[in-house]
Amino acid sequence: MQLEQIKTIGVVGAGQMGNGIAQVAANFGFNVLLTDIHETSLQKGLATIASSLDRLIKKGTFTEEQKTLVLGRIQTSVGMGALKEADFIVEAATENIDLKLQIFRNLDEIARPGVILASNTSSISITKIAAVTKRPELVAGMHFMNPVPLMKLVEGIKGLQTSDATFKTVKALSEKMDKVFVE
Repeated sequence: MQLEQIKTIGVVGAGQMGNGIAQVAANFGFNVLLTDIHETSLQKGLATIASSLDRLIKKGTFTEEQKTLVLGRIQTSVGMGALKEADFIVEAATENIDLKLQIFRNLDEIARPGVILASNTSSISITKIAAVTKRPELVAGMHFMNPVPLMKLVEGIKGLQTSDATFKTVKALSEKMDKVFVE
């Protein structure tokens, strides 16, 4: 999938990294499907995003209108079923290998053909994650730095089977969100 085709970004996990990724994606005009296994986590994630935007408003670098637009682009869902509508998916769940492998098995079933699956992992092999899918060429690492709205760096990680086209799209998406991409 090419950058121009990406309109909706799915984010798995509404915690610190996931809600930051959702905020940045929505801020740059993408529709966001933010998913988690608990409604309370989703509500907390949205509250964190709202609070982050309020700080930007206080600094004078953001407006109430922009906040309304950003929050309006984010839809939440308990469970991952809604991600069938996503054009690109970033997993930002807890750094637990068994959990991540199960998430990627599920995403592989849910996501449409051609949708890139990215992991925000900082320590788990992308090759290992990709191996549990039927689309290893469409799996890459997209490691955002914390706090996501403030930190510019995104580390791109290729698995053994990650295609050049996939990696190019991950890089282009990172740069569209005003991030500095490092391989």
